[in-house]
Amino acid sequence: MGSIEEFTTGVAELAVTVGANVQPGQIVVVSAEPGHLPLAREIARAAYGRGARYVDVAVFDPLLKRVRVQHARPDTLDFVPPWLGDSVLAQGDAGAATVRITGPTEPGALDGLDPVLAGRDMLPMVAERRTVINDRSINWTLVPAPSAEWAALAHPTLAPDAALSRLVDELLHICRLDEPDPAAAWRTRMADLADVGARLTARRFDAIRLRAPGTDVTIGLLPSSRWLTTSMHSRDGVQHLANLPTEELLTTPDPLRVDGVVTATRPLVLAGATVEGLRIRFEGGRAVSIEADKGGAVLEGYASRDAGAAYLGELALVDGSGRIGPLGTVFHETLLDENAATHLALGWGYLAPVEDPADHARINTSAIHVDFMIGSPEMTVEGLAADGTAVMVLDHGVWTV
Repeated sequence: MGSIEEFTTGVAELAVTVGANVQPGQIVVVSAEPGHLPLAREIARAAYGRGARYVDVAVFDPLLKRVRVQHARPDTLDFVPPWLGDSVLAQGDAGAATVRITGPTEPGALDGLDPVLAGRDMLPMVAERRTVINDRSINWTLVPAPSAEWAALAHPTLAPDAALSRLVDELLHICRLDEPDPAAAWRTRMADLADVGARLTARRFDAIRLRAPGTDVTIGLLPSSRWLTTSMHSRDGVQHLANLPTEELLTTPDPLRVDGVVTATRPLVLAGATVEGLRIRFEGGRAVSIEADKGGAVLEGYASRDAGAAYLGELALVDGSGRIGPLGTVFHETLLDENAATHLALGWGYLAPVEDPADHARINTSAIHVDFMIGSPEMTVEGLAADGTAVMVLDHGVWTV
């Protein structure tokens, strides 16, 4: 059994080496909540050890967000001070490395509030983040931080100490910190996924069909869509791993060619509300119906935020050989849950998976990017040629290409 201290030290080293891959002389920006500060400090220590010029820790308090939703005028909730976006663009101009720490620290921060109002305040995320990711001006990563509050959410039937111990052990395992050489273990996993991605890309499928109980959807691809891991290169040539952990192969779909229905297989935590039993029907690319057993109004609000919010920006396939899905734990944290199961994202799409600049104008644009999980061991995924010929690519969690 591991300790929080062991995990914190290990994941901090991964964050600055394998994850953001901090370079000597770089500015490093760490985004955290108050409950993440022990990990933020350890990341700062590791970054300075790599030669960072300066480490800036930006703290966002979910309880202050509650105060705003409770007491601010509703018509001001979508206001974002311009200097917040300017700061993100400045990070890009400086070629900074960024590390965002995830993991619930205040799971009930927005309980009892109108979730639609809460969904209007998208902070701490700002639209400029999309710009610096798509222009590859930063090398970035996300990493989790365990807490007693998160442990109680993920393992509600266990006593507090046992829940926290279980969560820490799970995070050690899924971040591959239980390997003799975690960095080498990640390089091997990424190489294996990249090989599959190269085979998928070479087939140049016109569309992908996903089928499982409650799901039957066909998603068109752009002519130059390719399949990538989250191992990326900044425009300065710095290789970085955008998510730790990561188990997905992602692509950018044609937002106008999505038809069918999908049913979520894991809950989605959005604007402090939990969306459960989510069902979405797509016609001509648009999500024309969004229903849920709980919390559906929040996602409906997000999907109506702008013209692109009801269209897809990402399709990501997750096989059964990763380390998260087989645990069977619902983490209530998108970083982990999206890497446990095949998922889609409403909203803006990534430029990197689209090779031909002529196709870039067709990528979906929006102020939102909301991932939701639809994968399960029962899912089959087929690649469709332009003539309709189907080839199985992922069969009950096993790659077949």
